[in-house]
Amino acid sequence: MRDVCVIGGNRYFGKRLIARLLAAGDRVTVVNRGSAPPPDGTVHLIADRRDERALTAALGPRTFDVVVDQVCYSPRQAEVARRVFTGRTRRYVMTSTVEVYEYEDSPTPVREGAVDPRTVAVDLGLPWDDPAFLDAHYGEGKRQAEAVFARDPDFPHVSVRVAHVLGGDDDFTGRLDHYVRRIEAGEPIAVPAVNRPATYIHVEEIADFLMWVTGADFTGPVNAASHGTLTTEELCRAVAAHVPGGRTVFRTVDAGEVSPFSFAHSYAMDNSRATGLGYSFGQAREWLPGAVAETVGATARGAVPLGKGD
Repeated sequence: MRDVCVIGGNRYFGKRLIARLLAAGDRVTVVNRGSAPPPDGTVHLIADRRDERALTAALGPRTFDVVVDQVCYSPRQAEVARRVFTGRTRRYVMTSTVEVYEYEDSPTPVREGAVDPRTVAVDLGLPWDDPAFLDAHYGEGKRQAEAVFARDPDFPHVSVRVAHVLGGDDDFTGRLDHYVRRIEAGEPIAVPAVNRPATYIHVEEIADFLMWVTGADFTGPVNAASHGTLTTEELCRAVAAHVPGGRTVFRTVDAGEVSPFSFAHSYAMDNSRATGLGYSFGQAREWLPGAVAETVGATARGAVPLGKGD
């Protein structure tokens, strides 16, 4: 039996990870701000992870085999976590994002070395506590958070760079729902003039992957993505197959906001490091129809929980 701490994790693939940990017999401690109760069977500690004193007090003398940080969005948050959990855990797992590659426009899927966190500059003076700034600099916040952990060689950590997640009837981002509603209404879907493909991962698969990572012993960044890329057109075809009478209308824009999952440069990740370490990913095109069906069903029931969260 392991002692595992999950920071955040009350929604989407975080709650699925917690369910897997509990089913495996792990003792799970959940740390959050108290906005939502964690699953039954966990220990609940209430603290704002940005407040070092409060987080330290909430943890008390507890130590852990593994910490999984689901909600580290900035280098300031990473600095607090590194100080608080140094000496408290044998392994720290941060959920990062494919968006750390936002400046890499590669014709082939990118490997982890394209963004080496040991070489990323950290600027703690930026307004990371401003929600609007943080939202607008999501990829940069994650990149610098990775860098904070990487510059301490005595802090054993993994940064899981998660592909775009699809599936489930509880996707609070509303990104796939965006397409469902527009195709139902025949409303235009804004895409860039050159629309690149991206890698994706199913919500259940990323929960499985994180569970696997908690039991592994490698460190450093690792890409988590299903095999194969998907284009906006493929996503829309999958949605249209579940929306009788719907109509897909693309509108090319040269500037301004485009639809979710529409990219002017490729967000394709190479998953060979993870597969070489022993993980077996699924094929995106195989699970896509089921993932779309779940979202279409949730939209029909009015059950898409829009908004940010853990």
